[in-house]
Amino acid sequence: MDTIEQFIEKFSNAVDFQKPVEITATTELLSLPEWDSLAALGVIVMCDMEYSKTITGDNLVTCRAINDIYALVC
Repeated sequence: MDTIEQFIEKFSNAVDFQKPVEITATTELLSLPEWDSLAALGVIVMCDMEYSKTITGDNLVTCRAINDIYALVC
């Protein structure tokens, strides 16, 4: 199982931010400049590929912060 720091690194790669963004476990998704449907799709794919966990857009809607997604998959 990955640590939250490892998860954040994979999350950042999945979202593919154009400019560096500081992310912590408590960073709210809606505060991220590039958090949109394409970013959410990247996170869904990352969760499936890296963690063999299937999450949906509905799951992500209930997540407010990075640690909420982490709790779903780890």
